[in-house]
Amino acid sequence: MIDFVPLSTVPPDAVEALLDRAFGSDRHGRTAYKVRGDGAALDALSIGAIESGALIGTIQCWPVTLHGDDGREFPMVMIGPVAVAPDRQRDGLGRRLMTQALDAAVAHGQHHAMMLIGDPEYYGRFFGFTAERTAGWRLPGPVERHRLLARGDRVPAAAGLLGPHMVTPVG
Repeated sequence: MIDFVPLSTVPPDAVEALLDRAFGSDRHGRTAYKVRGDGAALDALSIGAIESGALIGTIQCWPVTLHGDDGREFPMVMIGPVAVAPDRQRDGLGRRLMTQALDAAVAHGQHHAMMLIGDPEYYGRFFGFTAERTAGWRLPGPVERHRLLARGDRVPAAAGLLGPHMVTPVG
């Protein structure tokens, strides 16, 4: 039986080891890492899949912002990475993790503007993500435009730079 638990309850070294197995240890240079920056993942939306005491899958969600060329800022949730242990891939676990995270986003009111970098056929077919409103977005690294996907009623169709969500100090 697979238990879905808050990722914050899983030892960070176990998460890093799974991510290395799923994506390689060179993953930190990817554009997605630059988009989300050094901030913390959203605890309520980041989930681990545990089976027989072992971590076999994770999904992480991050606060990001589209910094519009017109000065407006559009907060969003970036989904990913979705990591599944190599010996458990093709079992539907990634889809189950996505469903868990999307359900958590609805429960916490964070489902209005979500984005990811991924396969448009898969994420479109199963989860309703499209590239319809992302054409004007710039990222801090290379991206295949058709893989820049979003969903939600507050996804901006604006031009701007996608990057970490930063809280501006008051005062």
